[in-house]
Amino acid sequence: MLYLFKLAVVGIVTVPAALVTVLFGLFDPHGKHVYFISRFWAWLIVALGGISIRVHGLERLDARRRYLFMANHQSNVDIPVLLHSLPQFQLRWIAKRELLWVPFLGWGLWAGKHIAVDRGDTAGALGSLKKAAARMANGISVVVFPEGTRSPDGRLLPFKRGGFLLAAKTGTEIVPVTISGSRELLPKGAWRLRSGVVDVYINEPIATNERRPGALRALVDHVHRTIERELGPHGTDVSERHGEIQAASTKSKLQRRLFS
Repeated sequence: MLYLFKLAVVGIVTVPAALVTVLFGLFDPHGKHVYFISRFWAWLIVALGGISIRVHGLERLDARRRYLFMANHQSNVDIPVLLHSLPQFQLRWIAKRELLWVPFLGWGLWAGKHIAVDRGDTAGALGSLKKAAARMANGISVVVFPEGTRSPDGRLLPFKRGGFLLAAKTGTEIVPVTISGSRELLPKGAWRLRSGVVDVYINEPIATNERRPGALRALVDHVHRTIERELGPHGTDVSERHGEIQAASTKSKLQRRLFS
């Protein structure tokens, strides 16, 4: 009963928040003035969900700069977690265009000047990257989930290159971010949010001004390895905190796969 009450509160707040974002977003070319609504929405979900967030490495960032944050994606709760974890930055997401058709949520994404990408339209995708570059030119940081979708089992999926091209073309530093623990709270396909701990590991910014042949591929591999390295041991700790019992043989196989 208490969970249903909390869910109702989130729904009741989300609808007017989205409508206010749409109304004032029409007069806000970069979404900077309506951004606080997203922050409040994220705080509400984290608070009502009983989520404790521990951020590691925030001191590595300069709040006066803009970055392109690359994060692994395991749960729908990743977005409010990141909004809560990076309070010094104005964040915009690169998201699939289909989300714009979701009532209220999609409208808020559009009015908040997030960047929608049609994965099946190459020309349209390039136009979306130009919009993202324009946002970044105005001091806004962009968040990309380079896997392109949520991981169903917690393992890091291959990365798509679109976000890396954006970083290279704009000369923006990439910050690898590892989210550990969100899948245990709200796995892909689940609807009930559990309380618990999420760790967010922020790594050193990576320069993207290298122009030698193969530099983009090397950059993708480097960011993938960085996030995977953080995800491996810390992911195991999160499972233990949530009381999930894993067989010793399964744990051994996971460790060999991640560290071999």
